[in-house]
Amino acid sequence: MDKQDEDVVLIRRWFRTLQVCVQTVDFVSSRPLFADDMITFGSFTSFIVGREATEQEQWRHVWGHIDRFRWCLDDLRTLISGDRLTAVGVAVFESIGYTEDDKVFDRPGRATIVLGRKAVGEEWVAQHTHVSLFPGTPSRSFGSTKQDHPPAL
Repeated sequence: MDKQDEDVVLIRRWFRTLQVCVQTVDFVSSRPLFADDMITFGSFTSFIVGREATEQEQWRHVWGHIDRFRWCLDDLRTLISGDRLTAVGVAVFESIGYTEDDKVFDRPGRATIVLGRKAVGEEWVAQHTHVSLFPGTPSRSFGSTKQDHPPAL
């Protein structure tokens, strides 16, 4: 395995770890994946600075209201800097949303994640995220993954 392949393995692991956090609505376990001073774009706020603000203003409005969130990692695309300390991961995701009258809809989207680390071989930490739904996908889901609907896969 060459050095870039090693980096991609860690990027893929970052996405898988976040997937589990979203599926289980586990904000606490997701925090180490993101820099304290991260910058993000999202569905509900155009520009957010900080992991805590991102959790409050974005994640808490989404994660507990969707099901079956999963990254399509067979199509993961990566860009890795020459010094191997910065990378970009681009991935598509699938999920299930719920209308206000509890009808199910497909909720696909995509994300661009800028990752950084202090030393080669360390785990990646997200510095910036831009997550968006595909055009035509309802922006809100009203379900509750923990009470009314089947658990995430």
